[in-house]
This record gives sequence, C-alpha cells and structure tokens, in this order.
Amino acid sequence: MEQKQKLWWKDAVIYQIYPKSFQDTNGDGIGDIKGIIKRLDYLQELGIKGIWLSPVYQSPQDDNGYDIADYQNIDPMFGTMEDMLCLIEEGKKRDIRIIMDLVLNHSSDEHRWFIEAKKSKDNPYHDYYVWRDGEEGVPPNDMTSCFSGSAWEWVPELKQYYFHQFSKKQPDLNWENEKVRKELYQMIKWWMDKGLGGFRLDVIDCIAKEPDKKITGNGPRLHEFIKEMAKETFGGSDFLTVGETWGATPELAMQYSNPDGSEFSMVFQFEHIMLDQDGPEKWDVKPLDLVELKQVLSKWQDALYQKGWNSLFWNNHDLPRAVSRFGDDKVYRVESAKMLATVLHGMQGTPYIYQGEEIGMTNVQYELGEYRDIELLNMYQERKEKGYKEADIMNSIYKKGRDNARTPMQWSDEKEAGFTDGTPWMKVNPNYKEIHVERQRKEEDSIFTYYKTLVHLRKEMPIFVEGKYELLLPNHPDIFAYRRILGNEELLIVANFHGNEIQCPDIQVEKEAKKLLSNYKEEKVGVLQPYEARMYHIIK
Repeated sequence: MEQKQKLWWKDAVIYQIYPKSFQDTNGDGIGDIKGIIKRLDYLQELGIKGIWLSPVYQSPQDDNGYDIADYQNIDPMFGTMEDMLCLIEEGKKRDIRIIMDLVLNHSSDEHRWFIEAKKSKDNPYHDYYVWRDGEEGVPPNDMTSCFSGSAWEWVPELKQYYFHQFSKKQPDLNWENEKVRKELYQMIKWWMDKGLGGFRLDVIDCIAKEPDKKITGNGPRLHEFIKEMAKETFGGSDFLTVGETWGATPELAMQYSNPDGSEFSMVFQFEHIMLDQDGPEKWDVKPLDLVELKQVLSKWQDALYQKGWNSLFWNNHDLPRAVSRFGDDKVYRVESAKMLATVLHGMQGTPYIYQGEEIGMTNVQYELGEYRDIELLNMYQERKEKGYKEADIMNSIYKKGRDNARTPMQWSDEKEAGFTDGTPWMKVNPNYKEIHVERQRKEEDSIFTYYKTLVHLRKEMPIFVEGKYELLLPNHPDIFAYRRILGNEELLIVANFHGNEIQCPDIQVEKEAKKLLSNYKEEKVGVLQPYEARMYHIIK
C-alpha cells in the first residue's frame, strides 16, 4: 500500500464549511448546498484545494447532523443528491475537492438498521448495535454519555439496554460485527465512486469500544479496524482522510498517519486547544500560557516529522473564534488575526481554515434566548441549579460557546450580512457592517488578502511542506519564533503573541534575508509591535 504519488493534501489548505451558516439561496434562513456552489469562485480566489463539509446527510438533527439516518441521502434542509453531485463536479472544475464528514461510531435511532434492530433479538440487524440484557432501572454499569446521563438506554419490549456514547438518539454501532463493517465499507466506496475527495471521520477513536470493560477511546481492536477499513476502501489512494481523535498522543498519531498509507492521511488532535481550560470542564477558563502552547505545538511538529502528518487549526465548528480567544478582537483584531495565521501556516502539516476565519470573524455576546446550541443551553441550566452567578455563566458562554463559530457567514454589509433574504436560523453578528468579505476582497492589506498570500506560499515553496521545524526562544513569555530548514534554505517566523511592545534583540536576521510577509507596514528595529508577525526566507 506504499504511497508513491505526490499527495495533493500536503501542500494544500482545506476550508471547513458549516453548511447551515454559510450561504442560504432559498430564503428559509438556513444555508444550503446551492449556497456553497454559489461561493466556489470566492474559495477558488482564496486558493484552497479542499472543502471539509460538516454533515449534510439525512438526519433528525438531534446533534446537528452527526446523527445520520441515511448515509446515502442528503437532508432536504440542505438540498438534494443532485445538488451534492453538482457541488462535487463544480468543485473539480476549480481544482477543489469535497471532503465529507462521516460518522462511523454511531447512527441515528431513526436509521433503518436501528428501527429493525429494535424489533426483536432475532432480527438480522439486532447485532448491528451494542446491546446488553438487564432489568429496568439497573443499567449494565455506571458509564455515562458525553451528553450527560447514563450511556445505557432501556428498551422495554426487548428487556435490553443499548449503548450510546453520545445522545440516546445516537446508538453506537457494533464494530465487532463483520456485517456492519462491510456495510460501512460499501457506503464509503459508493461515495468515492461519486467523485468525493475525502472524509473527516468523526470520533473515530471510539469505534473499538468495550463497554463491559468501560473502554470507549483507543480500544484494543482500534488499529485493526482502521487498517481493515483502509485496505477495503481508500488505502493507497490520494483520498484525504482525517480522523477526529481527542485521545491521540504523538505516538498514536504516528500509527494513524503512517506514511505507508495503511490508516489515515492525518488526525485532528486537540492538545493545544485545551490549554486555556481550567480543570475538567471547558467552561472554566484560564489565560493561555504561551510557553506551554509552544511546547505542545513543537512536540507534535518534532514527533511527526517524516513519520506522520499534522493537521493545523485554531478553530472549527465546535470552538470559539480564534481571534477572540487567542488574539484581540477589539483594538488589534486585524494584526492578531494575521499573527495567528502566520504562526499556524508556517508549520508542517495541512492547515484548515474555518469559515470566516479568513476575514477575522469574532465571538458574539448575545442574550441567552438568541443562542441555539443544546450543549450551551444545558450548561446554563445545570450551572444555574448549582448556584453559579449569572454573570459568570454568561462569561463562560461568551468565551467558549460553540455558537460563536456558528453565526452566519458575513458576506457584505447588506441586510443579514448577505447570508439570506429571509430570517436567519441564528442571529447574525452585529459587527457585519465592518467585518465582511466584500470589503476585504477589495482591500490590499486585509486579513483575507493576507490569508491568500499564505495559501499561495505553501503551494509555491516546498520548504513549507518538507522543512524541518526548530523552536527558538522556548521560554520567552511573549514571542513565538521558529525556523523551518530544508537544505540550504530557511524560513524564519517571529511573532509577538501579545498586545504590548516587546524588545526583540535575541533573534538575528541575516542581511540577505527576504521578508515574505509582515502584518505591519512599518517595522521598528529590535522591537516587535503588538501582535506583530514576520516571516523571512533565507538562502545560505
């Protein structure tokens, strides 16, 4: 299964779309597939080579489409299968591949397999899911679901419990059953035949669960299952596969993204994303320690060099906006957005841009009734009951709520930011009059133009893809600086991660160094201005 050909995703940048919030074309206030097609020229201008699409399959939408009722149909909310095939074709014309979000750990309880499975213990589909005998009110063990409550749901007519790691409307598939695996592989091949460019595999490290032993992530048969899936479907091809693996370590990531192509192209790991969390719950926030961030990102850069592949990201549909979280979305919004982009895109791996990141979209501060996310609303109720102060709860929501990422895309300063002619499913961020695509496409020094340059550099200069990473000033509390080295070439990235001026005498820049990029027009000698970032190219 050795991968001989040049892999397109190594010098590519991927763009994530949350379809519900991207572009509405029929006035119902919900983004749709035709809206994505309408905006393909914009994405081509940005230079991206792939679109990761959050789920658009038929679904009751109990968990925003991550509860799939039919893997081979499109939810009418987003359009039709014809629309989907048109998107794949129109993408190809612009050299943009479509990467779908695929959930293989569980299905919806409205999937035909589960409807059959509930009919009787003898039904051929019963064993497609994880069942245990028991009595009502006495679950098999005390395992809890990620969405709170027991992970076991009682079915009175069968006198059995089924296992669900997430919502009770998301029963876990039984990967121990070979028939389940074969059905899933057939479905994957069906999509590949439709011209798809890849899959992002949701919570894939949970498929080899052993609930009797209370094992969910990284079960004993996990890599056996993944290798079998790759062999039967996408292995050895240039199909992009990225696994969502919250429990990944660099050692595990080397297995997942082995260059021999036996498992995935790469994984999403979240170690750097947890660093501003104070304790076990994401809602408890502490300031980010830059030294710690540098250690974590550098660890992954070093460990996977020539042994695996990194995915690079600051935001996604589940995370707050990077410029509000790690930058300054008020005074230095433009500078800090460009700085964060410089630091990330200079590293080895495949960068992911989340919709709106390329124009510096920010977090929101809404009234509680204007939020839509079930996780956020549940947390509000739970913390109110526990006696937390209203102001503290709302502050956590402002900082970490998932709806920060899900406000409609800001296309123009027209009504509803050009997202819809109707009433949007969620309120548009009021700052759309200042922050929108139309303005930034025209401006020479906009965040959008800066991102375009970064995307272009990765394609043009092999050092971005192949260069070895070396961290500089590891203990400096304000400066993130590193080198990339390939033969006699060097990239030097220097960034002030904070909003104050910093003396920077420690990094010597050779006279012959060519400045590729900077987020300030005027530089100061020996000083980095607030959130200043520079990227140099040196040939020795």
